[in-house]
Amino acid sequence: MWMNSGQPADSYYEVRPEYTDDVPKTRFKIKAGRTLSVRRWQAAFSSEGYLDIGPTLSRIRRGGIHPSIRGEVWEFLLGCFSPKSTFEEREQLRQQRRVKYAQWKEECRQMDAHVGSGTIITAPIITDDGEPIKDPLVLMQAVPSANLLDDVGANEGSDDETQIHITDKKIIQWKLTLHQIGLDVLRTDRTLVFYEKQSNLAKLWDILAVYAWIDKDVGYCQGMSDLCSPMIMLIQDEADAFWCFERLMRRLRGNFKCTDKSVGVENQLQSLASITQLLDPKLHQHLEKLGGGDYIFAFRMFMVLFRREFSFGDSLYLWEMMWALEYDPGIFLVYEEQVLSSDRNGGTREKIKSIRQFGKYERENLRNGSKGSEPPLPISVFLVASVLKEKSNKLLQEAKGLDDIVKILNDITGNLDAKKACSGAMKLHKKYLRKAKGA
Repeated sequence: MWMNSGQPADSYYEVRPEYTDDVPKTRFKIKAGRTLSVRRWQAAFSSEGYLDIGPTLSRIRRGGIHPSIRGEVWEFLLGCFSPKSTFEEREQLRQQRRVKYAQWKEECRQMDAHVGSGTIITAPIITDDGEPIKDPLVLMQAVPSANLLDDVGANEGSDDETQIHITDKKIIQWKLTLHQIGLDVLRTDRTLVFYEKQSNLAKLWDILAVYAWIDKDVGYCQGMSDLCSPMIMLIQDEADAFWCFERLMRRLRGNFKCTDKSVGVENQLQSLASITQLLDPKLHQHLEKLGGGDYIFAFRMFMVLFRREFSFGDSLYLWEMMWALEYDPGIFLVYEEQVLSSDRNGGTREKIKSIRQFGKYERENLRNGSKGSEPPLPISVFLVASVLKEKSNKLLQEAKGLDDIVKILNDITGNLDAKKACSGAMKLHKKYLRKAKGA
């Protein structure tokens, strides 16, 4: 039998032996009859390939997704594919995207030959004004590998490339981020056996380097490697993993947008403050008194979607539950306005009639009319609010300053239950909508 009830999921994300005592165990267990199984997933498709998304979302909410099919289910949850598409349409779209990614990657490789070479950069290759840093020993402080220097040397023209003074500001900016991406890649999920392989580290670096080039407004920011890493592990093809990450970034890129005056995540921190003030005024007042009224202590939870608060396996479980709860069947149309011809795609563009095709969280928003001019708050805001609610008494009694707030919240690492956190978020969301409506 392919799965046993109560089977832990740790075996799918193996931890390196030297870290087993330091890494929290995954609470998520594969449960027959609750977890979305391979059989259930395959049975959800019609003979043409149309996906019955409603029951699938319910099953994910009850017990998550079996690790062996996570990648392909995530592609639907994140809007890479429409449930109203056929097998043939999806394959066609997949091939188009792979070609597009290959073009972008080649564009990046032309600017820096390390892209696609199987190596990564962890030291600056140019100065802030575009002057090349010529010492090749400074170029590659990468992960130990017998073939590393051979690989770099094999890229013809890479030595010449470092001699060219660059004047294009966008290229300078991109090249300046490459070593930072490399440093972050080496720190990302380093406890996992998967990243002992140089090729997996290089794949993560390549995807982030390409993304940093195509998203000119945001580029690369710390935290993105944490969001991208699971995609590399779950989806074998690099281009497919890139597009899954790109879809996730469409949801979260606002958090990373910075101006001279503000960071994008501040909007969510302000929303969190408003929710706490409405639902737990005593706690909000206490946090304000301690100088935490800007809720900056919750910054990390939003930026890397609770990757630090949960084990690796549990963070994936949390993500898929969040996406299933928030699912909007129109998301694909928003992302892919011109991918398929309007004539051919008439069936996909038809008005979504059944509210069952939406996630439970989105259904609440629809019922309460919060799909108007302002987009509804992401469920992540209510997840953080539910964590604060759970720790409310401790914060009120023990927190005497900002350091205490941070310490109390850091103590939750590895001790949170992903499913309970989502249930708590849903309850708070319902309560918030009711109170906000009556205000």
